[in-house]
Amino acid sequence: MSKVIGLKCRECGAEYPSGIQNTCYECFGPLEVHYDWDEIQNTVSKEKIARGPPSIWRYADLLPVDGTNYVDLGSGYNKLHHAKNLGKELGLKELYILDDSVNPTNSFKDRVTSVAVSKALELGATAIGCASTGNLASAVGAHAAKAGIPAYVFIPSSIELGKITQMLTYDPNVIAVDGTYDDANRLASEVADQNPDWAFVNINIRPYYTEGSRTLAFETAEQLGWNAPDHIVAPLGSGALLCALTRGYSELEKIGLIDSGSNIRISGSQPTGCSPISTAVQNDTEVIPIRELDTIAHSLAIGNPADGYYAKQAIQNSGGYAASVTNEEILEAISLLARTEGIFTEPAGGTTVAGLKILVESGHIHPDERTVVYVTGNGLKAQETIAEALERPESINPSYSEFTKKFSNITENNN
Repeated sequence: MSKVIGLKCRECGAEYPSGIQNTCYECFGPLEVHYDWDEIQNTVSKEKIARGPPSIWRYADLLPVDGTNYVDLGSGYNKLHHAKNLGKELGLKELYILDDSVNPTNSFKDRVTSVAVSKALELGATAIGCASTGNLASAVGAHAAKAGIPAYVFIPSSIELGKITQMLTYDPNVIAVDGTYDDANRLASEVADQNPDWAFVNINIRPYYTEGSRTLAFETAEQLGWNAPDHIVAPLGSGALLCALTRGYSELEKIGLIDSGSNIRISGSQPTGCSPISTAVQNDTEVIPIRELDTIAHSLAIGNPADGYYAKQAIQNSGGYAASVTNEEILEAISLLARTEGIFTEPAGGTTVAGLKILVESGHIHPDERTVVYVTGNGLKAQETIAEALERPESINPSYSEFTKKFSNITENNN
């Protein structure tokens, strides 16, 4: 018996069978996966999860794919770091970082892509695609290669060279668009409409795609001994990740894997040069799309966030908040995370850590809250951007006397 009943409109509740569809025909609202929670509760258990593979597919009973024909590169089940050094510096008693920079293509997008491509094959798709600011394009290219299916990825032409290099290596069909992510997304949506048997992971099969991000909540709870954090902080781009985390924790409560009434506070962080969601939270206004983007966090440069309204709602309903951070604060946070915890993140992760710092300093995160931060991408993908803020080391002659001149204070203390 399938654990998936079909698709359901988030707005009017209209129901549809599982298929390549993301919009309600009645009210044009977004669709989400409609699960049979009684069936899931009868099959899932902590013990069964513990026996599963060290990837997101240990949570297969909670994901919208039937059978076991997964396109699995091994994403997920990553280490939840107890960030004692960073916590001490920021004044937090119990801080954790879930580091998704170590996934197969070095970002959290491997989670969503693994689920989406597996579902696309189940639905009989003949090609897959996406619109992307870089990380998703690489994830789609890699999973398409594994699945042996053509891929079409639409990107803004201005994204980082490291991300372009990575995605090209997987040999998908890359369409670089002169414009923003929103421009690339519009073109990809048009192509998807004209090719109904092509599955664009973050467009026409978006309901299944977003489900992969819930595994971040599942992993966090499992590694905390099936306990919930008090507060989480996630980056804000489209808003989908934050919404998926919110759902993930709620569903764990629903089926009894964590205690009910956990009251997790949900906060987000967004760069000031592209901050429609965080601005709406701060001013308690509607999420207003923006056209002019100015941020080094290209992964988050989405001026018209598809889940912005729902992300704002999730933050406010939980008692959380949203921070806005400058380019300078992002670069400082990348360095802060690296020197305190040994984790090298891209500007999206720097945005989250910079937001964490602001949320603590402003009192929106309390010192005694068990706080979890989600780092979603690897710094190696944005070396050009990060290098601009670093000083190249001055070279010396290869002699001990030259070394002692450079580090005279150290050598004097050792004598």
